[in-house]
Amino acid sequence: MLVAKGDRTQEVKDVVARIKAAGLPQATWHRKVYRPWGAYDSIDNGERFQVKRITVKPGGTLSLQKHYHRAEHWVVVSGTAEVTRGDETLLLTENQSTYIPLGVTHRLRNPGKLPLELIEVQSGSYLGEDDIVR
Repeated sequence: MLVAKGDRTQEVKDVVARIKAAGLPQATWHRKVYRPWGAYDSIDNGERFQVKRITVKPGGTLSLQKHYHRAEHWVVVSGTAEVTRGDETLLLTENQSTYIPLGVTHRLRNPGKLPLELIEVQSGSYLGEDDIVR
């Protein structure tokens, strides 16, 4: 987030241009990302790990997918999660968790009437959003 006095807002463009020219990830990376099913907030990341807070709207469903370079751990903070993991389907509620191994097809759905909130911990050799096979 960039903050400027009202009479200096034009200078924000210059700062953004310098950030882009330096090749810094802040130029294109946004911590909170909105999707039709809800949103995710990238809380922390480092070499070989990333932590996200995911909110899924009631009735929301993420695509069936798998990853070639990362595994995921999901911990339900509130709400109910319907998790498809390989050939099995699980219902998880508050304080329950599951592990999605690398290469396993999975999906997340909120079958409830309240928002689903969970913490996702990704670990692996590559954590980019383009490591999603649908």
